Amino acid sequence: MTKPLIALDADGVLLDFHLGYADAWRRAFGVAPPERDPQAYWPNHRWQIEPLDEARMAHFLAHFDEHFWSSVPAIPGAVQACERLVAAGYELVCVSALEKAYERARLNNLRALGFPIEQVMATGNAAGDRSPKADAIAQLLPVAFVDDYLPYLRGLPATVHTALITRAPNGSPNKGPDMALARSIHLDLQDFVDDWLTR
Repeated sequence: MTKPLIALDADGVLLDFHLGYADAWRRAFGVAPPERDPQAYWPNHRWQIEPLDEARMAHFLAHFDEHFWSSVPAIPGAVQACERLVAAGYELVCVSALEKAYERARLNNLRALGFPIEQVMATGNAAGDRSPKADAIAQLLPVAFVDDYLPYLRGLPATVHTALITRAPNGSPNKGPDMALARSIHLDLQDFVDDWLTR
């Protein structure tokens, strides 16, 4: 008998991309950036960093490499939240708007942190009105999909429960008419699991 499937985003749901971003800055420029706004949604607003010219930006982006995608820290409580879902009989898959070349690195990252997840689907991050994750979600048809970026709920099958993680509010894109796309709204993955397992 096939277990019901729950699909989970990585950055902002399972993994703390902000901390990974700060570490990439440290590796690129030799100093960790000080924190400016702990409630900022975007990492370049959370950390106090100077504007970069084209050459320095290219140097910085080069540090979003295999090492980076293999070493993003877990969000506190996320591993335990996933373990609770597995214990309740669910299978988990990570659906990430990441380039395909880093799919294995992301899986290795999750495994190293102890997440009970054995599959990552990297969808890329194409622009447009439809979520780049929509095709993957339509293929998987999970009972629920959890993401922290509202535009990634666009174009998903109506049968999938869409759960939005709101997290840091300052500068968040999680607002406006598209909020109707979220069937439930949560502070973090633990909050989603608390709600889901009592339905």
